[in-house]
Amino acid sequence: MADNLCEALKKLKVTLADGTGDSVEGCLDCLLKALAHNNAEASEKVQKMGVLLLLPPLLDPRSSCAPKVANIIAEVAKNEFMRGPCVEAGLVPPLVQLLHCKDQEVLLQTGRALGNICYDSHEGRSAVDQAGGAHIVAEHLKSRSQNTDAANGKLLTVFCGMLMNYSNDNDSLQAQLINMGVVPTLVKLLAIHSQNAALTEMCLVAFGNLAELESSKEQFAATNVAEELVRLFRKQEEHEKKEMIFEVLAPLAENDVIKLQLVEAGLVECLLEVVDQTVDGEREEDVAQLKTASDLMVLLLLGDESMQKLFEGGKGSVFQRVLSWVPSHNHQLQLAGALAVANFARNDGNCIHMVDTGIVQKLLELLERHVEEGNVTVQHAALSALRNLAIPVVNKSKMLAMGVADVVLKFLPSEMPPVQFKLLGTLRMLIDTQGRSCVSENVSHT
Repeated sequence: MADNLCEALKKLKVTLADGTGDSVEGCLDCLLKALAHNNAEASEKVQKMGVLLLLPPLLDPRSSCAPKVANIIAEVAKNEFMRGPCVEAGLVPPLVQLLHCKDQEVLLQTGRALGNICYDSHEGRSAVDQAGGAHIVAEHLKSRSQNTDAANGKLLTVFCGMLMNYSNDNDSLQAQLINMGVVPTLVKLLAIHSQNAALTEMCLVAFGNLAELESSKEQFAATNVAEELVRLFRKQEEHEKKEMIFEVLAPLAENDVIKLQLVEAGLVECLLEVVDQTVDGEREEDVAQLKTASDLMVLLLLGDESMQKLFEGGKGSVFQRVLSWVPSHNHQLQLAGALAVANFARNDGNCIHMVDTGIVQKLLELLERHVEEGNVTVQHAALSALRNLAIPVVNKSKMLAMGVADVVLKFLPSEMPPVQFKLLGTLRMLIDTQGRSCVSENVSHT
């Protein structure tokens, strides 16, 4: 195979000089076979013999060789050591020009080539940026989004992957894609192509890639992404797929508008179901899903509107379910339950209702269980909840009569600064008799 490849590469050099088309095709076929057999070894020979420099003329849109050459570039660029040489050989500008072609195979192989050249390569991304490749691909995604045939789905998947490789871990390139309007296009793809597992997965990767930027969240909030993600989540049975969706939901849910959209789309019910399914599980994936679901629930409660919608005057079924986590024997649920109480306790009305309906006793019992060798994060969360509940003047005497100060003082020997700080804050709030409106803290995991 190695000897055949060397012969083919030598022949390719000669035939390109005299323009014998059939011979060129044969040489390219031999090269593709060699790459399929041992990609790294064949790529090394391609680089060593200077073949990359011969390829730009073969990327002419009028050349019948163009899709094969783009395929070869896609294959060699799977190797990290070949991406820089591909850029140096001037392959990116003619590849970007091929994106104007109508032929689906040409577009597919070109998308693969550019995506692989961009993968973890600053030089590759810079070259594609300068040639304007991302803009053309974004337009293709937009114009082809309605077409649901299998071949088009494969092309859309490759183009999504190319844009992700182009912008991964690069804020300026991600911002560029957002400014091009990629976000609403991706949401539309998720809605239209929900039966296409590969494309759906690539859209989720893309969301995760872009969702960290604040400017993207505004665009996401203007779409029906919450509804689509919740619908997709309900369909999933595999742990890995659920985790992928969780990874997208977490950064999106930092936006208050999207928090409310997710609540209205029914995410909370999905999260409660995950908690029920995993709370007694001992598998690693059960523990991970329980943590992710309960953490996300706490995050949704950081938004004022989403929190109040779930509180429902203290009669909400979600509010009642989350309260039941506080006396749980599971530390993760104890933590999430205490944090949830702290976040529900962000206005006087909520605080007064919760104190009058017995939540303080649940928190004190939880703290008693963690006095000696307790879980510091649970201690901190429970103290945060008590501190917020003690803000309304009418609650202070009630809470003191319930023995809050006595239990809180048991944590004075703690050597953990976060616990000491929260302990002092709780005691100060209990004895502060100045009448004022509830200005409580949003509390999340620390």
